[in-house]
Amino acid sequence: MLPRFDYGTVVRVTRNVRNDGTYPGLATGKLLVRRGATGYVRDVGTFLQDQLIYTVAFLDTGIPGDTEGRVVGCREEELIGEDDPWVPTRFESREKVEAAMTLVVGGELRAEAGTVGEVLKVLRDAPDGPQYQVHFPGWVLQVPERVLAPHDAPETAGQEELAHESE
Repeated sequence: MLPRFDYGTVVRVTRNVRNDGTYPGLATGKLLVRRGATGYVRDVGTFLQDQLIYTVAFLDTGIPGDTEGRVVGCREEELIGEDDPWVPTRFESREKVEAAMTLVVGGELRAEAGTVGEVLKVLRDAPDGPQYQVHFPGWVLQVPERVLAPHDAPETAGQEELAHESE
């Protein structure tokens, strides 16, 4: 079991890293490092003899208001090299979002502008840019990033409609 990354290597975390109860001073479930943040490998160890764990120093965690950075343990499968292909997105799984416009599928209304939904899955490799599977009341829709707005944002909902052809 040889490590993929060496000491001092700049790596990018591919998943949101939350406190599993082992990070002191923060509640379990609290976001530690946002997906896409880069950091430096400080140490390499193992867990349960078959998993490589990297101690990574994140100077910028990607979390607004966090100015101190964090040192966090990451599994090898959660990391990629800094120069590996990466598609940044505005939203992540489990985030609350709003429809920025009325969403219509096959001529039928699915979500009005301003309807709150929850991101179920982020699809980074879609041909026309990031897409999201979002649960709106009564529906799960796959939509492009441009039709979503942050839930906490001021009124951004437009009157434009996004029409999809029914399959």
